Amino acid sequence: MNSPAPLQVHDAAAIAARLTGPLRHWRHQDGRLARLYRTGGWKGTLMVVNAIGHLAEAAWHHPELKATYASVEVSLDTHDAGGVTDRDFELAARIEAFVQWRPAADGALEGTPVEAAHLYIHYDD
Repeated sequence: MNSPAPLQVHDAAAIAARLTGPLRHWRHQDGRLARLYRTGGWKGTLMVVNAIGHLAEAAWHHPELKATYASVEVSLDTHDAGGVTDRDFELAARIEAFVQWRPAADGALEGTPVEAAHLYIHYDD
């Protein structure tokens, strides 16, 4: 395992500057990066929680999760550094790409049907 780089806590201005593009749905709240994912119900919530759990464990950087019937709230900060660091941005980007992924319209994979009975995640676009 590689030795981690020294952790620099980012100030509010630096954080705001990075919450654009792929991270535009994330916010800086209470000293953390936060994101709410809306799901189609309990099944979708569990799928999102398990996906985030896998990414967090592989990264050895663990967010706080709040799971309800139809949503998952993710909060990230680096506890031992006392704020938001590059670890949080990297994991947020990985979570965002994974949870919001869906097959390309012109690809071989269909994606889930559009009927409400099959909905498990509300995509943000």
